[in-house]
Amino acid sequence: MSDRDAPPDAGPAGLPDPARRIAAGYAFSGPALDLGALLWDGGCHADAPVRVPLPMLNRHGLVAGATGTGKTKTLQLIAEQLSVQGVPVFLADVKGDLSGIARPGQESERVRQRSAEVGRSWTPAGFPAEFYALGGLGHGIPVRATVTSFGPVLLSKVLGLNQTQEQSLGLIFHYADTKGLELIDLKDLRAVVAFLTSDEGKPELRGIGGLSTATAGVILRSLTAFEAQGMADFFGEPEFDTAGFLRTADDGRGIVSVLELPAVQDRPRLFSTFLMWLLADLFHDLPEIGDADRPKLVFFFDEAHLLFNGASKAFLDSITQTVRLIRSKGVGVFFVTQTPKDVPADVLGQLGNRVQHALRAFTPDDQKALRATVRTFPRSPYDLEELLTGLGTGEAVVTVLGENGAPTPVAATRLRAPESLMGPLDPAELADAVRKSPLYGRYAQAVDRESAYERLTAAPVAAPASAAPKERPAKEEPTLVEQVVGSGMFKSLARSVGTQLGREITRSLFGTARRGR
Repeated sequence: MSDRDAPPDAGPAGLPDPARRIAAGYAFSGPALDLGALLWDGGCHADAPVRVPLPMLNRHGLVAGATGTGKTKTLQLIAEQLSVQGVPVFLADVKGDLSGIARPGQESERVRQRSAEVGRSWTPAGFPAEFYALGGLGHGIPVRATVTSFGPVLLSKVLGLNQTQEQSLGLIFHYADTKGLELIDLKDLRAVVAFLTSDEGKPELRGIGGLSTATAGVILRSLTAFEAQGMADFFGEPEFDTAGFLRTADDGRGIVSVLELPAVQDRPRLFSTFLMWLLADLFHDLPEIGDADRPKLVFFFDEAHLLFNGASKAFLDSITQTVRLIRSKGVGVFFVTQTPKDVPADVLGQLGNRVQHALRAFTPDDQKALRATVRTFPRSPYDLEELLTGLGTGEAVVTVLGENGAPTPVAATRLRAPESLMGPLDPAELADAVRKSPLYGRYAQAVDRESAYERLTAAPVAAPASAAPKERPAKEEPTLVEQVVGSGMFKSLARSVGTQLGREITRSLFGTARRGR
């Protein structure tokens, strides 16, 4: 029997049959997150809790609603309860207002009133948190990636390349992989592009299509513009090990990893693509676990529309496939945005849990979007078109996957208040938390070791002055790449990294490199 077919007498007394049937759909026997209480006919019914089963949090989800309706607080509420259940959480903090999750909240009349309405006690609590920043731009432990592991598909999106240019960039990565030229930072990539368009390097790609001077020029100009925005620091070493996001605290609570993004919020293409690198990297490393009693990690994309704006079909296909497959590795992905139409239909179809805050319908386009949103919900006794435009702040329409995997009935819900601080930490307090992190010493200082740039710009070794050409035919001067590949340093490196360099690196759906841990 599905949740929707639950008998009306399974719900709390005092409600009409439709409302009792809805309440019965959320009466789970196993561990679950408590979202709030059922709204029906203008009243909040504290004896009818609305919950989401913990094992279903890896079935992905959507938190949507107009600006100011409470999406961020809903995200915070879910993250807190996941932490309590021992599940690590990753939050992309685009607006800079989620750092307060590390500190107990402040009791107020509104909080007391909300707690009484939903029939839940409220105790201020902070949660174990780590703070990160892309390349160290902002307050946080620097998160860096090498150009090699980032890969050509994601880098093409960041640089705004077209399909032809993306294919050429893929050819450049292929060449660097096969020749063992490590692409650590952007100057490494620039050096390889410059070499392949030089008189000496042009023959290297002739057999597989070559690299046109015009395309190389576009790539180099794009790299220059990218660096001018201060983006070079995001690429380099030490590269962040995304396994760090899977940790729990000493008391068993899941650590909340907060990626602070306000410093780059005016460069949405960069941070949205970087978040996809994190997800793709996790996908590489985690084993298949199938259905589990709890997720390994739940990942929240705030301002998710920024991820999809201007994305190529190949990129969207990769996102869809990653979201579809990563569920079996125990990772849940939640998209937080204004309307469901911000998320492509193929991705939306992978999302099992939904919290829909109020929508506005001031214009004909708004009304069209509202009707489209209503059609995406299961059949319901509510007038959803009226309900969605009349919800207050901190109220939402909820439907999730029940314990048997079937959708629960649509439930108008008054949501609980988060127990942590609903706002940002003081900058000094945030900086102190970052310095005290056990990961700070490992990642704070950038390292620039020898890689493609140093090898391709090294001066060629001169022939000895005493050479006797008449006694022995002169050997043709090796190309610069032959010098690199034949050098003792390169051979040592190839031995040390085994299957990673010295041959082409295995790449994922996003062209990101598969690396050993």
